[in-house]
Amino acid sequence: MGIVVNLDVMMAKRKISLNELSGRVNISLSNLSILKTGKAKAIRFSTLEALCKALDCQPGDILEFVDD
Repeated sequence: MGIVVNLDVMMAKRKISLNELSGRVNISLSNLSILKTGKAKAIRFSTLEALCKALDCQPGDILEFVDD
């Protein structure tokens, strides 16, 4: 399975919509949606940092390693 993106979990915990998060981190809705659904192949550290600031969390709250 590898890396799992828990962005939707953090968004639910913080009660923030995709539109609101997109505005806060200056990422297009389509790119944020790709990340949220786990279809992204990579993420820039600057994007991860912006998400962590907007969601008041740590990178490990968004990304998780799951061994097969």
